[in-house]
Amino acid sequence: MSHARAVPATPPAAAPTPETGLAPETAPAAEVPAAGLAISPALRDALSDWLAGLVALRGMSRHTVAAYGSDVAGFLDFIAHHQGGAAGMAQLRALAQSDLRAWMARARADGRSARSVARSLSALKAFARWLTEREPGFDADVILAARAPRHQRSLPRPLTPEDAAAVLDEIGTDRREDWQRARDIAVATLMYGCGLRVSEALSLTGRDRQSALAPQAPGAEDPAAQAGTLRIRGKGGKERLVPVIPAAAQAVARYAQLCPYPLTPDAPLFRGARGGPLNPRQVSKAMETVRLQLGLPASATPHALRHSFATHLLSAGGDLRAIQELLGHASLATTQVYTGVDTGRLMAAYRAAHPRAQSRS
Repeated sequence: MSHARAVPATPPAAAPTPETGLAPETAPAAEVPAAGLAISPALRDALSDWLAGLVALRGMSRHTVAAYGSDVAGFLDFIAHHQGGAAGMAQLRALAQSDLRAWMARARADGRSARSVARSLSALKAFARWLTEREPGFDADVILAARAPRHQRSLPRPLTPEDAAAVLDEIGTDRREDWQRARDIAVATLMYGCGLRVSEALSLTGRDRQSALAPQAPGAEDPAAQAGTLRIRGKGGKERLVPVIPAAAQAVARYAQLCPYPLTPDAPLFRGARGGPLNPRQVSKAMETVRLQLGLPASATPHALRHSFATHLLSAGGDLRAIQELLGHASLATTQVYTGVDTGRLMAAYRAAHPRAQSRS
């Protein structure tokens, strides 16, 4: 299957350097995918409007929008080749289930996983629903009725509590500057201690530090008041309140004390070497370095710290719905994957509580 390429809606700005993380001055809000064959002007405009709406109305990240656009463009590219003409509204209206099955079969033959194909179909269905509201007479039933290939949901691979603690102790030791090591520790502590995604941690500003992350004086009457609460805007623009543990507040305070750049309220909290926003690739690089130092598996990525946060809370008896809120999952089903990780605790609870679990004497 041909791979679609993405054509920026506006000329792209210079890419940020790996360490500085300097953001480009201008960046397109969305990208208009271009299939290998022609797309009719009407369909191209519709696709462009849909992608722009995902950013403006639903608050999706540029990476997610780019993935959705690539998925739909890949399908249109296949249909153009499959039916021997440019992809347009007429081709979409004439789709049959056999066309969708052929597309998914071709994707699997090209080496794509069932999970990847299911994601592409989900993006196509979202676009089809949007077209139903926009295009008179367009019926999305054929697309919406398509069934994705079955795939087994992979379980998160968290660190052990001991390995997570070692990561926080050792991360950033290769940095030349003390403030950069303090920064890496602060980011990692927010991901493990508060369950933040990398993008969420890097979206924090100086105002967040002032209002929620400044540690209170020790010995406060209310222990819960020793750290604040962060208002996090996650995937799809969904907001949640996340309590900040004292260790995270202290790590951020240490970084802020050493950072050579002014952390003004509207400026990014975490900075690259030259003062620009910290690039996510630097977080990945720091995690890769500490992973090699500690001999951890390749699954020890930045996101594994978030997985560890959820798994360790569940192991300690945390409520599944409370963990769902802390992680910002829209569906409890997404959070329930962590119950598959901590089967030992669940079996212990079963043996202790179920009347048939005890052997009879």
